[in-house]
Amino acid sequence: MASTAAGKQRIPKVAKVKNKAPAEVQITAEQLLREAKERELELLPPPPKQKITDEEELNDYKLKKRKRALDVDHRNIALWLKYAEMEMKNRQVNHARNIWDRAITILPRVNQFWYKYSYMEEMLGNIAGCRQVFERWTEWEPEEQAWHSYINFELRYKEVDKLLNSSALVIVHPDVKNWIKYARFEEKHGYIAHGRKVFERSVEFFGEEHVNENLFVAFARFEEKQKEFERVRVIYKYALDRIPKHQAQELFKFYTVFEKKFGDRRGIEDVIVSKRRFQYEEEVKASPHNYDAWFDYLRLVESDADPDTAREVYERAIANIPPIQEKRHWRRYIYLWINYALYEELEVKDPERTRQVYQACLDLIPHKKFTFAKIWLLYGQFEIRQKNLQAARRGLGTAIGKCPKNKLFKGYIELELQLREFDRCRKLYEKYLEFAPENCTTWIKFSELETILGDTERARAIFELAIGQPRLDMPEVLWKSYIDFEIEQEEFDNTRGLYQRLLQRTQHVKVWISYAQYELSIDTSDRLQRCRGIFEEGNKGLRSCEEKEERLMLLESWKEFEQEFGSDTTRERVKKLLPEKVKKRRKLTAEDGSDAGWEEYYDYIFPEDAANQPNLKLLAMAKMWKRQQQEEDDEEEEDEEDENNGGVDRGSGKEMEEDNRRVERDGDEKMDGEENGRGEGSRDKEMEEEDNRRVERDGEENGRGERSRDKEMSEDSASPSENPMVSEPVPEKDSKESTYDDSDDSDESSSSSSSSGSSGSDRDKDGSEKQPRMSKKDSVND
Repeated sequence: MASTAAGKQRIPKVAKVKNKAPAEVQITAEQLLREAKERELELLPPPPKQKITDEEELNDYKLKKRKRALDVDHRNIALWLKYAEMEMKNRQVNHARNIWDRAITILPRVNQFWYKYSYMEEMLGNIAGCRQVFERWTEWEPEEQAWHSYINFELRYKEVDKLLNSSALVIVHPDVKNWIKYARFEEKHGYIAHGRKVFERSVEFFGEEHVNENLFVAFARFEEKQKEFERVRVIYKYALDRIPKHQAQELFKFYTVFEKKFGDRRGIEDVIVSKRRFQYEEEVKASPHNYDAWFDYLRLVESDADPDTAREVYERAIANIPPIQEKRHWRRYIYLWINYALYEELEVKDPERTRQVYQACLDLIPHKKFTFAKIWLLYGQFEIRQKNLQAARRGLGTAIGKCPKNKLFKGYIELELQLREFDRCRKLYEKYLEFAPENCTTWIKFSELETILGDTERARAIFELAIGQPRLDMPEVLWKSYIDFEIEQEEFDNTRGLYQRLLQRTQHVKVWISYAQYELSIDTSDRLQRCRGIFEEGNKGLRSCEEKEERLMLLESWKEFEQEFGSDTTRERVKKLLPEKVKKRRKLTAEDGSDAGWEEYYDYIFPEDAANQPNLKLLAMAKMWKRQQQEEDDEEEEDEEDENNGGVDRGSGKEMEEDNRRVERDGDEKMDGEENGRGEGSRDKEMEEEDNRRVERDGEENGRGERSRDKEMSEDSASPSENPMVSEPVPEKDSKESTYDDSDDSDESSSSSSSSGSSGSDRDKDGSEKQPRMSKKDSVND
């Protein structure tokens, strides 16, 4: 019943939460902890105070504290050290040993425990115990310094036998420096064979993939100390064959020093060659199409290696064909083939292989796009040296048929000339002229060949065909050669005919001079008249030439001729034909059409050209006007000084005389201006438009001055008391260099206006009605 009653006991119902929304005030765990801390709900009662009365009780208390500390924090290194040092200070050696044993057992990777433990045992004189500590330590494979400490410990107690044949260090730490130290240790203690075995084991251990130059340098120096020079040389060569160049700098250095000390000349050269070979190998590997590096490498191999090695390098070089079929990329590459063929022919002396090299090269070149005449000619010359003339002609004929070039024709013709096959040379020249009829050099060479062979008519016919070609690259050279040919043949009439035919095509000044010199060189009675006539005809022909310098060159040459062979009359005549050099200005225009300023240049004005005569007159007038203007300015300054001093009455007589002289000069200027105005219509059309406009303006002003002068002359005739006007002659133009500027024309116009104004002031002064005298500046403005 009880069980039944218990089984029927009801489980209390859990109250259901009707409002599941979050509370307005949220409580966090941090807030709960803070409130507990503030209310001090978990405060523990303080431990009871313990009173210590003696030292033994204090030590027991400290021991309990340390043991409790080690139990709580056994990884605290400082705590272990302090604990062990405390036991050692209290001379508790066994306690200290126990502490160190516990420390190295719990923390075996802390090197400080091992150092302190071994040091303690060594200081206590327990050598066996110290050795046992080191052996336990090495089982954990510590760092290198631990091994060195163990080795130094054994060396201090002269236990070398325990260290010999012990390679534990190099097995745990297989570095190159450890192997070297191991070998030096054996060497230091007199075990040379063991030291050599250590080096050999180290070379086998690292193999060819992880070789190091320091290991081989140490090995070589070890053998060098043992006077094993051949072994040293073998070691260096073995290392150089397996170490890359950029990692073997020190190795090369020590090898060179060794050969200089103990080797002969051949050995030193081998070292240098090996070093350079490694350099070139690295260069050609980095850039296979660097043909300059290949050239240097091949030159080195040819001078040192055997033919098979050289052929191997040549085959590697010519295998790097340029990727683009453009001649500029093939220019350096083709010389690899040329050097290869010459090496086989001259060094190895294998003609058959040389022929194969030439044939392979000619088959490789894309002749439809470009070719190399040098290869064809070298192949032909090689066959000639082998006394195989048919093969040489066949090769050169194939070259002309496939890819004709000027150099090929010239080389083939030179070869046939050396063989004295003149008929073949004629045929080759005919083919050459069919290929390039505009080449003047070919026509000249062909004619020279016929001249040498004595067929002058054939040579003359060739020249006639040449000058009849519509297009030539150097026609002046061809004509000169033809003229020289006729001169050599002493055909003077033909030479004159050639000069006349040439002058019909060109009016170049050098042709005229050459023609005149030719006539002068002929020993005839009328050679001077002929030469002078050619100069006159050339001067007339060059009048229409735009280049006035050429006409001047002809006149200078004519002048030299007259100075040597002419009379005073002819010299004076040529001297009158020489032009005057004048300086002018012209306006410059930039490419975009904007104004670029003015430029000064020199021009030549020839006296015999009628169109240029007014210009010469104009220049002379401009010079004269400048001098007059300067004199008038000086007079004005003197007048102003007199007026300022109040001496007008005292200087009236002098002023009258100066005014009379001014009137006379102005009258002369007006007469010259009238002549200049009448000559404007015949000016040269080649003068610039700006100069024409200014000259016309000057002519108009001079016309107005002429009318005013007529009026003055009528008035002057009515007044007999006035002095007659005396005209000054126009000064002759300077035979040297005149300066002509655009500003001279404007100055001349102002001069004419000023002269008219001054004459008007003189009339006022001499007339019945007297007016105040005007200064020169006022008259110009008026």
